[in-house]
Amino acid sequence: MFGSLAKKIFGTANDRRLKSYKPRVAAINALEPEIAALSDEALRARTEEFRAQLANGAKLDDLLVPAFATVREAAKRSYGQRHFDVQLVGGMVLHEGAIAEMKTGEGKTLVATLACYLNALAGKGVHVVTVNDYLARRDAENMGRIYNFLGLTVGVIVHGLDDSERAQAYAADITYGTNNEFGFDYLRDNMKYELNQMVQRGHSFAIVDEVDSILIDEARTPLIISGPSDDKSDLYVAIDKIIPNIGPDDFDLDEKQRNVSLNENGNERVEELLRAAGLLTEGSLYESANVTLVHHVNQALRAHKLFSRDKDYIVRNGEVVIIDEFTGRMMPGRRYSEGQHQALEAKENVQVQPENVTLATVTFQNYFRLYSKLAGMTGTAATEASEFGEIYRLDVVEIPTNVPVIRIDSDDEVYRSSEEKLQAIIAEIEDANAKAQPLLVGTTSIEKSEQLADFLKARGYKIIDFGAPGALDKLYESARSGKPSKNFAVLNARFHEQEAYIVAEAGVPGAITIATNMAGRGTDIQLGGNLDMRLRLECAELEGEARAAREQAIRAEIADFKQKAIAAGGLYIVGTERHESRRIDNQLRGRSGRQGDPGKSKFFLSLQDDLMRIFGSDRMESMLVKLGLKEGEAIIHPWINKALEKAQQKVEARNFDMRKNVLKFDNVMNDQRKVVFEQRREMMAQDSIEEIIVEMRHGVVDDLVSSHVPHDAYPEAWDIVGLDQDVQAQLNLRLPLADWAKEEGIADEELRERIEKAADEAYAAREQKNTLDLTRYVEKQILLQTLDHLWREHLVVLDHLRQVIGWRGMGQRDPLNEYKSEAFELFDALITRLREVVTAQLMRVEVTQESAPLPAPPAMFGSHADPATGEDEEALARINSAIASGEFTPVPLTDEEPAAPRDASNPESWGRVGRNEPCPCGSGKKYKHCHGSVA
Repeated sequence: MFGSLAKKIFGTANDRRLKSYKPRVAAINALEPEIAALSDEALRARTEEFRAQLANGAKLDDLLVPAFATVREAAKRSYGQRHFDVQLVGGMVLHEGAIAEMKTGEGKTLVATLACYLNALAGKGVHVVTVNDYLARRDAENMGRIYNFLGLTVGVIVHGLDDSERAQAYAADITYGTNNEFGFDYLRDNMKYELNQMVQRGHSFAIVDEVDSILIDEARTPLIISGPSDDKSDLYVAIDKIIPNIGPDDFDLDEKQRNVSLNENGNERVEELLRAAGLLTEGSLYESANVTLVHHVNQALRAHKLFSRDKDYIVRNGEVVIIDEFTGRMMPGRRYSEGQHQALEAKENVQVQPENVTLATVTFQNYFRLYSKLAGMTGTAATEASEFGEIYRLDVVEIPTNVPVIRIDSDDEVYRSSEEKLQAIIAEIEDANAKAQPLLVGTTSIEKSEQLADFLKARGYKIIDFGAPGALDKLYESARSGKPSKNFAVLNARFHEQEAYIVAEAGVPGAITIATNMAGRGTDIQLGGNLDMRLRLECAELEGEARAAREQAIRAEIADFKQKAIAAGGLYIVGTERHESRRIDNQLRGRSGRQGDPGKSKFFLSLQDDLMRIFGSDRMESMLVKLGLKEGEAIIHPWINKALEKAQQKVEARNFDMRKNVLKFDNVMNDQRKVVFEQRREMMAQDSIEEIIVEMRHGVVDDLVSSHVPHDAYPEAWDIVGLDQDVQAQLNLRLPLADWAKEEGIADEELRERIEKAADEAYAAREQKNTLDLTRYVEKQILLQTLDHLWREHLVVLDHLRQVIGWRGMGQRDPLNEYKSEAFELFDALITRLREVVTAQLMRVEVTQESAPLPAPPAMFGSHADPATGEDEEALARINSAIASGEFTPVPLTDEEPAAPRDASNPESWGRVGRNEPCPCGSGKKYKHCHGSVA
């Protein structure tokens, strides 16, 4: 009570922050007449003036008012839009490194230009992050007009660019791109062997569009760069042979959950079998050194006890082929991950193919925390403000709308069953369609959108195929006539560009659009239709008077359509279910009522919905029946809305805890990743790493002496034989260690000094033989390549450790602390191993003068699972890009035999080759630069 009273008197923290921006907004407005009087050249010259002021000690904050006034004027002249006062406030929020929550249609894309321009003046590069390639290209093109007008350069990072094109895009003052592309470029850069091969030039300032989607929804799944691993087929086969010796009492099987695990008897039995097979040489099975063995045993156990031949997979032509459990069809080319497919191959005695292992990985949480300053914008962030604050240290500032929102948000309707709910939704759709009111129906999944589509089809409605020519004409015809439309569109988030066109037309009178809640983000739904989209589609090939006439006709028709849509009540948002997150529901609602337009929203629920079923009271249905709720009737009450909001808050808190827990584990790896990547960069930047090599060599000597010569022990207790063997193995030296040990008065320290001196002299002789320049070059390459190899192995071990560390909780030990402790020990072992391997190689290396090209990075590909669908977004984007460029023609899956392999010497066997594919001749060049080049 006292809190609400204080808010009325003093205002909220958000109100006070907004008030603090008013003086600067007034100052920008006061400058407008002066700036408007400047010529285009004089306006452009202000950019260099600002840069000169920065060079003379001015700060960005000092330039905010004149810079924002300059951008506003440039936008009027080059883009035809003027920033509203609330957009100026949004720009200030972004510049301060916070999240600007602005409702849909308030012009967030234009807001970003203010902060981008101001921060780009520093010359360190500004990154603008979008959710897909289409939006990156669109925003770079549209906003690029403003930046180019002011003399700034703009780059865009999308799929299919090579390193030189990427480096050029990152060198621009402002770079647009997707979250995936920025993250993968960071990982790939840290696998390069020369600084000039790296494409990114640092992480100074980033603005993340749809920040809630990227930093919260997608934070659950990491970016992964994978590549083929070392051949471990013998290990898979050896472990497979011990599984038949495990009895039913050695494991627990849960077929319902498709889970199998060893029990205590099984662990002891497996340890015995592994020792007998020579696979477990030291310690118990669950010690950190044996984590990889545990992983292989678990996968082999799953292969034998959970997977059935001719049901889950078949063996054909010497290959294990997965069978789709839903369709029963074979899925050639698909493989189980994490070694499961290899375990099945070992079980079936076919050739074990190398598994793909993680070469590098990073979560969006840790990638975006690399930036010195981070900002974001979205229509819905307030409900997740605590997570943004705790994880990213980002404040959320709610920016008021330019025009008050007049949308009507109706209370939810709750039905007893899903069937009753669907019938009510169909009736609502038909009522709205009868008066040509545009409808956007939001579902929580693709499956549920298709279910609703089937109901509509049964009522005589037809799906519009937007890929077919003239598809939009059907929509416009019904809008012109004012008659109910019997057509509807179903959307999902797979083909972003086509989706954007469809969503843009969802405000046409009579349009019915069924979409998953996340579909079409980044594109405004404007009543009457989107003018820019229609001009692009219908006037692309027209010129002169014909184009001008067509533009005028389109503008007039859109104005007419808008009046009809307003008369019908504006865009009607129908939610078919409440999402776990209030933010997703708010995104859907926010589609309607932009810029003061009328609109309406309503959610339809049933007691069988997941949220109601899991978090609603078990007695709710019986209570509603007692109150007289009959079949087909709905209950509508504000109390139900509040109860649902509390349920959603519980789910949000649970999901936050899950993401926070994932982050705690990932932070352990991230700390190690930062150390490795920073050290790697430093080594690449140095002309000589001689001091590091000397330090490593001396460290190896220290370790050797310490392990074989106890401190202050008599020479009789020294392990001279073992020391001699290790000195030969690691330092490539034959020394009279036995004679030295017999000398009277010799101590371990003197022995260490003699070995160090001998190693230094031997290395100096090798330097003279190989020449100093070549030695310095070889040192750097061997150190970098060895570090990369050991780091990849370390990532695999950490991944396996993380999968089993949870079992420590059963022993009343904190899995996180156990993981931290063991990960530190493994990292310490990695450093020791690095020292040993690099020293051993350099003490033996022979350099030939032929040397030349830098080592090529390993074969690799990126993947990022969409948390909503589980699909690999990267694979889909690669396919979409290839289809758009004409390099790939999709063909339906068949059960036919695979095509014969390509013969490098016979071009007739190559078939169709994509222009960016490696040339089948084996030259290493792209096809378009080799056999596919056009004379």
